[in-house]
Amino acid sequence: MKRGVGGRGGGTVEPVQELGLAPLARAWGRPVLRVGEPMPLLGHIAFGVIDRGSNVLQVRPTTLCPLSCIFCSVDAGPASRTRQAEYIVEPGWLADWVDMVAREKSVTVEALIDGVGDPFTYPRLVELVALLKQSPMVHSVAAETHGATLTRRLVDRLEEAGLDRINLSIDTLDPEKAKKLTATPWYNVEHVREIAEYIARETSIDLHVTPVWLPGVNDQDVVEIIEWAYRIGAGKRWPPVTVQKYVAHRRGRHPPGVREPSWSEYWRWLRELEERTGKRLTWTMEEWGMRHAPRVRNPLPRGSRTVLQVAGPGWQHGELLAVATREKRVVTLVNARWAKPGQLVPARITHDKDGILIARPL
Repeated sequence: MKRGVGGRGGGTVEPVQELGLAPLARAWGRPVLRVGEPMPLLGHIAFGVIDRGSNVLQVRPTTLCPLSCIFCSVDAGPASRTRQAEYIVEPGWLADWVDMVAREKSVTVEALIDGVGDPFTYPRLVELVALLKQSPMVHSVAAETHGATLTRRLVDRLEEAGLDRINLSIDTLDPEKAKKLTATPWYNVEHVREIAEYIARETSIDLHVTPVWLPGVNDQDVVEIIEWAYRIGAGKRWPPVTVQKYVAHRRGRHPPGVREPSWSEYWRWLRELEERTGKRLTWTMEEWGMRHAPRVRNPLPRGSRTVLQVAGPGWQHGELLAVATREKRVVTLVNARWAKPGQLVPARITHDKDGILIARPL
């Protein structure tokens, strides 16, 4: 049987435009879908808004990434084997949901533009930043990137739009090793380094450097990155460096011979690095300006029943994107390859952590 968008062995699932899902283009053989009104933007891990119970909201405008990093925890980029669709969210609709969620939480928030891709591939990033900064419920806006698409012109436009911080994931300063770690021959870490230094030294945007530690692969590289980040003036208002722990996610990529360190090993190594470099690498929530805050209400807790309407292909193979219209949530529907676009499916919620919803048909 022909493999369709709906999952391995399933038929093609066309997006239902009346639910806010429409085709835009194709990337690496996968459909790229526009997400807009009236599609709810709470409930999915790949796009929209995620509230994890603090005054920081994760804001996810796109799933696209041009790199295929060998340690990617979400299997992003051209080499992905698990993805069947990519998404791009309309900026005005996304900004509206950030404002709405912050108001329900009754706190001003940092809007952290991150994702299961690279936010700097989002073609309307400058517009999104400007819209977020207009909300009285947003006190700061940050964005994460691996730096592949950074340019001085883009940085200048983001500064004008009001971007407060860039979290730069850079895992080595060695050009050849960088190409291998990203599995991308055209990736130019020297260019990324140049733009990072421009951000730190010549703009009002803060720079926070976030290498991933791959034990036995880039141990010394991380040391060099720490010293470089401090030297160029990263951390104007926020901490300059955070070393990320490599996590071997089930559906992510696993570099051959690299073992995921335990949390105790990770923290011990950080303390050793602090002693070795004389630089701080661990920070409190207060230093980040973070605090616990009420969560937005989840109308679909685990075990609850609802009726979902199929909107289109899900993010990964075997998934469908569905909408709980009454509860105003987007839900990942699994084990329902037979469902057709627009079809109503009675379902039970099987996962609700941090408001990210997965359901199975009844």
